[in-house]
Amino acid sequence: MEKMKAETVEAPKERNRWIYALYVLTLVMITLSGFAQMPIFKRYYIADLPGLGWLARYYVTHLIHYLSAAVLIGIVSYRITRYLVEDRHRLSLTPSGYLRGSLLLGLIFSGALLTIRTLRANPFPPETIVYLDLAHILFMVLFLFTLLFCALFKNKWTKSGF
Repeated sequence: MEKMKAETVEAPKERNRWIYALYVLTLVMITLSGFAQMPIFKRYYIADLPGLGWLARYYVTHLIHYLSAAVLIGIVSYRITRYLVEDRHRLSLTPSGYLRGSLLLGLIFSGALLTIRTLRANPFPPETIVYLDLAHILFMVLFLFTLLFCALFKNKWTKSGF
């Protein structure tokens, strides 16, 4: 009986470890592929390094960016649902959690609008597309700096109790 209790307690921690690892890998890939779509890797000869030639291929990085975005949206949806269903009675978001969540949702929303822009029936005028691009880049930069700041000062997304 004790063994079964220990297994049920350890399962969520193990699940969270895998989700966190997938989250970090997804953020690395989505950031790398996002920067690669601006031709900086080719321009500064980073893509000439052995094994990094794919960074200069726009359609490869574009596909990786979209796949990573889909995984990120899945992780965010899972975590929001899990928080609302299971964790909201024992955990509360910290101010840094609200900030990161807001930036992440802004990043996802602006990315979704930029994805709509790629459709044949593009509903946006050119000025709006420029604003969307700038907003997406701004959300990304603010999100990455916030992640770095929170990692350095060990700020958590949530805290126990209210």
